[in-house]
Amino acid sequence: MYFITSNEGKFREVREMASKYGIEIEWLKMEYIEPQGSSLEEIARLSAEMLAEKVEGEFVIEDSGLFVEALKGFPGPYSSYVFKTIGNEGILKLMEGVENRKAYFMAVVAYFDGKEVRTFTGKVEGEISREMRGTQGFGYDPIFLYGNKTFAEMATEEKNQVSHRRKAFEEFFRWLKENKI
Repeated sequence: MYFITSNEGKFREVREMASKYGIEIEWLKMEYIEPQGSSLEEIARLSAEMLAEKVEGEFVIEDSGLFVEALKGFPGPYSSYVFKTIGNEGILKLMEGVENRKAYFMAVVAYFDGKEVRTFTGKVEGEISREMRGTQGFGYDPIFLYGNKTFAEMATEEKNQVSHRRKAFEEFFRWLKENKI
């Protein structure tokens, strides 16, 4: 089964998780135009349906986003674009002087089995730090606090124990074991 992503960091995380279930994942490095939508689930489903026309066989994709309570859920489904344009520095700037730092990461895994798309969701709650911390991970990891550490201060194995991506992929892997393998 392919995991379609252009993000090598995501692939490494998912491959490690899949191996614990005895599932082999191959990386299909592929950029694609992500459709716009009002929710991660809608974006993941539309992306999978679009990719089903181009990719032969079964595959999985994942879309995730950072939702900041004080910013009314922003950047949410626009997280990728926001990261590319204003980055972590921009989010920290928007949060200057804001006391409510609550945020969550959400991930949606979309699996195409050759006929239909199924989705699986994971979520982890945390806070936005006041500064970037850590060198591990990617994306918003340096500003997302889980407990007293940012995701970027955690080793991959530690992050994978609690991450939104792990929760979504574990739900998917359990379903796959029960229904397909």
